[in-house]
Amino acid sequence: MMQHRPHTTVVLAMSADGKIADFKRSPARFGTGVDKSHLEQQIAAADAVFIGAGTLRAYGTTMTVSNTLLLQHRRQNGKCDQPIHIVITHSANLNPEIRFFQQPVKRWLVTTTSGKNAWQGRSEFERILVFETPTGKIDITAVLQHLISLQITRLVVLGGGALVSLMLEADLIDELWLTVCPLILGGVNAPTPVDGRGFFAQVAPHLQLLEVKQVENEVFLHYGVQKGVGSRE
Repeated sequence: MMQHRPHTTVVLAMSADGKIADFKRSPARFGTGVDKSHLEQQIAAADAVFIGAGTLRAYGTTMTVSNTLLLQHRRQNGKCDQPIHIVITHSANLNPEIRFFQQPVKRWLVTTTSGKNAWQGRSEFERILVFETPTGKIDITAVLQHLISLQITRLVVLGGGALVSLMLEADLIDELWLTVCPLILGGVNAPTPVDGRGFFAQVAPHLQLLEVKQVENEVFLHYGVQKGVGSRE
């Protein structure tokens, strides 16, 4: 039976108090080389990568596959060197001068009608996908249903918290890899892996701990999202 959407994995690094950036939303570069290698492995296993506009604005770049063995494995499986990098944004307010637009990746844009108009006729994005709800928001479920029709079967989500929240609410996440890094960021306004409205405890998504790995002072937590446990708010 054909899948109705790609298998979707969230991969994020966070502080010990659950923050993915500081209160100024500066680029989070507190993970070690081990965490970076882990992230690269997850990206190398994917057909496409989702990245929210806020995350892209903060970093200006995306993570690409550079490890020789990972590249070789992708080629042996008939894949391009890099997965497709898909930016998701309602406004499509992005600076075309950031380094992301010079990186050697295929770039797609998921946006609204107004966002599409801002980039129409330009060459930065190979595809612009518009799936809107009646209220003018991105219909994320329709987006993933469309991606599976394009043979995108494995998707990695790199954040930020608003995008992860949107996808959890729509029951579109299968797994989470969370790297817990040994620092405290604090701050009521510092972003977390899941922002958005939040969930009441009785209907929150429930997780199953699949794997725990410690490398020096970092802890890698692998969770599966339990289907049918909890529900949307």
